[in-house]
Amino acid sequence: MSTTSGHRTLVLASASPRRLQLLNQVGIEPDHIVATDIDETPRRGEVPRNLAARLARAKAEAARASVAGDAAYEGAFILAADTVVAVGRRVLPKAETLADADRCLALLSGRGHRVYTGVALVTPAGKIRHRLVESRLRFKRLSEDERINYVASGEWRGKTGGYAIQGLAAAFVQRLMGSYTNVVGLPLAETVALLEGEGFPVRRNWIARGGAVA
Repeated sequence: MSTTSGHRTLVLASASPRRLQLLNQVGIEPDHIVATDIDETPRRGEVPRNLAARLARAKAEAARASVAGDAAYEGAFILAADTVVAVGRRVLPKAETLADADRCLALLSGRGHRVYTGVALVTPAGKIRHRLVESRLRFKRLSEDERINYVASGEWRGKTGGYAIQGLAAAFVQRLMGSYTNVVGLPLAETVALLEGEGFPVRRNWIARGGAVA
């Protein structure tokens, strides 16, 4: 929806507080949030990067269906993303239990892994645009004490791969190649470029944030 003020409506197809915080960081405030519920089970033989791209598109399409028929969101941008953490071809789960978290840490300890985020944008014209971003990380070798204490912190709960790089697990990262915000859950540079390329005015609030310009 457009208004005389130039406002463009944005629907975020994610209930992740991390993705919302990242968007807010660059001055983007979604008008509506849709918590999509899709089957995230990898298909037989599906590689992690393809999984991330497919799930991002599926979330975008689910959100589009959710707001269909609502005049308030006619012609809106719909942004969706999905993050996959993988060791080789093995996709790590979104940790929900102590056992999940411990298994993830055991796999990541002393090894390299990759984080893929698929980003999908439904444009006001109804087209779907995509980006896929990859980051490569290596964790230090974790002692049993480090694993026990991290699991006890509870920070891993609900996190893909069983850790949050923006939290305590930053102490485990020896090397990071690529986008840091991708590992948090949304690659900002690529997402902003995608939105701007389709006409969404990302920088409209930046001047207001800075106050009066001398």
